Amino acid sequence: MATTTTSGLTRRRGAGGGGAGSGAGSGADEERRATPSIGPPITSYENGESGHRIAYDPHDISESAERSKQPKLTLMEEVLLLGLKDKQGYLSFWNDNISYALRGCIVLELAFRGRIAMQKNPSRRSFPLPDRIIEVIDDTLTGEVLLDEALKMMKTSEKMSVSNWIDLMSGETWNLMKIGYQLKQVRERLAKGLVDKGILRTEKRNFLLFDMATHPVVDTGAKEDIRRRVRNVLTQRTVVLNPSQWLPEGLEFRYLRTVAMVCAAYAANVLENALSTLGHEARERAFNQTDELLADYSQWPFGRKAVHNEIGENLPQVIAEEVNKYPERELQLEVVAACLAVFTRLDSLL
Repeated sequence: MATTTTSGLTRRRGAGGGGAGSGAGSGADEERRATPSIGPPITSYENGESGHRIAYDPHDISESAERSKQPKLTLMEEVLLLGLKDKQGYLSFWNDNISYALRGCIVLELAFRGRIAMQKNPSRRSFPLPDRIIEVIDDTLTGEVLLDEALKMMKTSEKMSVSNWIDLMSGETWNLMKIGYQLKQVRERLAKGLVDKGILRTEKRNFLLFDMATHPVVDTGAKEDIRRRVRNVLTQRTVVLNPSQWLPEGLEFRYLRTVAMVCAAYAANVLENALSTLGHEARERAFNQTDELLADYSQWPFGRKAVHNEIGENLPQVIAEEVNKYPERELQLEVVAACLAVFTRLDSLL
């Protein structure tokens, strides 16, 4: 299988998984895979002002509370949005890297949301970060279908490492007993989620012999906010992430999440879409800075390989402050570092 190399990162080709232009799937088995089973519906009741009992689903309340604490877009959605052509509404047909990177973003997002962590075992330090075992520490639903589907699989299966989970969710396995772990239609399902959030719309386009669902960008402000953050992190001497509806002020790990998104976009081969307004030399410096970020945050503790230069001088300090604010999150942040380590060694996973 071929590989391509850009700015120091050897990228994986042929990561598997459905594309944005693939069909919606068929059959009851496909439908069951697309929707996680969460058991029979649970109904609770409260007394209304009229004295009548009012039924409600506690899942709805817990998911609303979850969404109020999280950014409007997940890491997967931000990376996919960067890759989509604004008017045409589809990804480059030559981008085989994004499928694998999106599965890595699912693991990243679950770690940031406090659902998974490294297994607390002192001997884990004898293994490379991507090969350390992760476990579910909170199985509360997130309200994001792909995250909940992955969380359910992790909860009910044997415990496996970060790299194993990303491989299996991408369909990269010769073990037929584990082929069911593959997440299907990830790009299409993420695009439909962005339609529901008012960021994209759905159209049908004819490509010679077949019709394909495409998803042009409706809310250009959302994508421009992502581009602005990418350029901020990769070109500014002092990185300042102004609060917005896409990155609220009170969000945990605001700077670390943004660095993880930039590294995931790099691995997905869509980072250049955020740098198109820069000149050639500025783009090269931005890619070099991404290499430095990957080297710095793909190991734990963060910062051991930090190379101080004129870009992002304050990043080590502000991220250290975020990490020190939540000392109990160390095992979750190890998962973040492990995912970025997987992004740096994609070529060795073939």
